[in-house]
Amino acid sequence: MARRRPPSGSPSGEARGAGAEAGDPEARARQICLRLLTVSPRTRAQLAAALHRGGIPAEAADEVLARFTDVGLIDDAAFARAWVESRHHSRGLSRRSLSAELRRQGVQADEIREAVGTLDPGQEVATARRLVERKLAGTRGQPPEVRVRRAAGTLARKGYPPGLVFRLIKEVMEEEGAADSLELDPDQFLSPDDVGEPGYSGAEPAEPGE
Repeated sequence: MARRRPPSGSPSGEARGAGAEAGDPEARARQICLRLLTVSPRTRAQLAAALHRGGIPAEAADEVLARFTDVGLIDDAAFARAWVESRHHSRGLSRRSLSAELRRQGVQADEIREAVGTLDPGQEVATARRLVERKLAGTRGQPPEVRVRRAAGTLARKGYPPGLVFRLIKEVMEEEGAADSLELDPDQFLSPDDVGEPGYSGAEPAEPGE
């Protein structure tokens, strides 16, 4: 009696399909990329790193990444624009901080410049001022030096330059009538950690009471 072939949906049929895919590095690469892209958008560099960790040969990885780029599944320029809009509005990050984050995710310099260029300088200043106002409002009643240090540290870690930060702090505190006798020296209120490269972990350390 002739042996019947198992249906395609049977365990043995599925095992054969899985075995064939396991032996095809491009199929494995596509599976890894699609799984990651289903969770969230990724840059080409992020996907390339994931394929390397998954043991995908470089030639197969390059082929799949090129194909995904051609059909628009990988679009670093769009990723960068969406990142800038989201992180500026949700975290108040500056252009400098956003650029640093995108560099760490493998986005090319020209695509970073284009993305951060969509953030108007006036909008960046307005965001910084809102951050200063919110931080100072939350520290009313504390010594002026403590209020300045906390506000300055928060904005510095978000990538805002000291000159802008202390100008805004002075303006807001003068409106409160609290800055008349206070010398705002950046060296006095900022630590080296505050003024290093911003956005190092994608989040700013919370301060007591935040």
